[in-house]
Amino acid sequence: MEHAFPNRTEAGRLLAEKLVEYAGRDDVIVLGLPRGGVPVAFEVAQRLGAPLDVFIVRKLGVPGFEELAAGAIASGGVRVLNQDVVRAIPHAEEAIEAVTARETAELERREQIYREGRPPPELRGRIVILVDDGLATGATMRAAVKALRQRGVAKIVVAVPVGPPDTCRELEQEADETICLSTPQYFQAVGQYYEDFSQTSDEDVRELLSQATPDMSERNRTDQQ
Repeated sequence: MEHAFPNRTEAGRLLAEKLVEYAGRDDVIVLGLPRGGVPVAFEVAQRLGAPLDVFIVRKLGVPGFEELAAGAIASGGVRVLNQDVVRAIPHAEEAIEAVTARETAELERREQIYREGRPPPELRGRIVILVDDGLATGATMRAAVKALRQRGVAKIVVAVPVGPPDTCRELEQEADETICLSTPQYFQAVGQYYEDFSQTSDEDVRELLSQATPDMSERNRTDQQ
């Protein structure tokens, strides 16, 4: 197995090594894409001494063609559509509105579960390090980048342990900085590059966020002084 990571925790530690220039800065925040990106992001945030939060993106799968992503929605009410796919769907508008409504409800449910009543972080003017456990098509990450652009962040750094070379190149065009630790030529699925790729649960995500929280509330208080 080429470039296998033992697990997401170890992948996060290795990724953090490439991000040390952002350590100890008070304008940096690490956002994990749930669920699998959060254990990776947790290690990065710990190493950099930065606050951690989630940035939730839901794919808009088309009814009857679930494997086709017609687009995505992200935290903060942003929707990104893939026009090529949309044009190919019969009655696209109603189908997409229906799936948007359903995924928006799921996104809001997750925001509540994960944050446990904590307000979402202020992102404007900050350097955002966006972390996932790997890229496949990159659709989710691209939607996240687009959504963050609309939130007025200062800089977007995409950081992942593994992804296909072409997807990593595409993201380089969209993010301000892209770090893909491993870009195997014959990429099939993210899971094949991990020895342990077991499912991350909602409970795991909550647990990691609450462990990282004191740092965050501390910073928010100092920001407000």
